[in-house]
Amino acid sequence: MKKNLYKYLAGNEYPGRGICIGLSPDGAKVMVAYWIMGRSANSRNRVFDAIPGGIRTLAADPAKLEDPHLIIYNPVLTVNETTIVTNGDQTDTIYHFIRDNLFPGYSFEAALSTRLFEDDAPNYTPRISGVVDMRRGGYKLSILKSCDGNAASVQRQTFDYPQPVAGEGQLITTYQKNGAPIPSFAGEPMRVTVDEVDPQEYAGKIWNALNEDNKVSLFVRAITLATGDYEDVIINKYNTVEA
Repeated sequence: MKKNLYKYLAGNEYPGRGICIGLSPDGAKVMVAYWIMGRSANSRNRVFDAIPGGIRTLAADPAKLEDPHLIIYNPVLTVNETTIVTNGDQTDTIYHFIRDNLFPGYSFEAALSTRLFEDDAPNYTPRISGVVDMRRGGYKLSILKSCDGNAASVQRQTFDYPQPVAGEGQLITTYQKNGAPIPSFAGEPMRVTVDEVDPQEYAGKIWNALNEDNKVSLFVRAITLATGDYEDVIINKYNTVEA
């Protein structure tokens, strides 16, 4: 059963970082959303910054950056008519595998087979990733996570949606909810409604639904399948401070 994306997010204090990919109601666009949240001052000290084909994370205030490990990376890159979106530096790994045509048809899975969950014990935050075929509209989602916090056991799960349905999408987040340690996402990506074709409107609705205290930044991309063109939207909670 499909869930209302906005209601789900509004009712979850801390789903962590999240990726939602799906088709617009008219089936003409793929709508991609990625957001980051943070509980610590270090993880909240971030903004999304546009780069060619995607975005990078920057410290909002470089003077307050405590540890760039795991928080500074390229969340979104574009290569070979493919949009890549992840919650960490595995974006670069996937980019190189697709660019170099390693393991054709399975570059996404092969790239992620070289990576693990994050090394932030005791949470062992999952690595979540997605790729979108910008001309056909199909997409894949992946999660790399520990087995209930057991760092000796990695679980790699990939979900393939080659024929998505107009007006709906799939949501995957790093966590189920807030906690100590924070419980990793479990099960298949959540089936949710996608009710917008306008990336500005879509971004506004998602941003308003995210927890006010914990939300940090949001990226939305609307890909027009007929042309492969796209429009990006970035919303940051914090302003960049010059170093």
